[in-house]
Amino acid sequence: MAQRGAGDEMGPQERDGVRKPEPSVADEDARLKARLDRLSTALDAQTAREGSQQKSAREKIHSSGTGQALTLGMRVLSEFLAAVLVGGFIGWGIDELAGTSPAFLIIFLLLGAAAGSWNVYRLAMQLPPGNVG
Repeated sequence: MAQRGAGDEMGPQERDGVRKPEPSVADEDARLKARLDRLSTALDAQTAREGSQQKSAREKIHSSGTGQALTLGMRVLSEFLAAVLVGGFIGWGIDELAGTSPAFLIIFLLLGAAAGSWNVYRLAMQLPPGNVG
């Protein structure tokens, strides 16, 4: 047996100074292909499980109408709030220009509330019966 120098290291195919035959390229390819097939099968099974769980969660939300109800509620809130805020800013601006007290602010806040209520009413009339809930 030959002496090894300080820089020599044993390769992966060599243990206790005995060199094992290296696997052929075909054997290595077959082993890697088998491993890839096992991993692909496991990944497909995991993806299918997660996909069915996500699908059932989405179906629960849609079947109960929760998602649609939340969307409608946010739209109603934004329609009404926008109209009141715009009316308030217009009234405040007129009061600043005219030098008056909150007279125009109050008037335009009320007009904004009326416009917001009208927008919500129009939105409610667009929905077919039984659409939400």
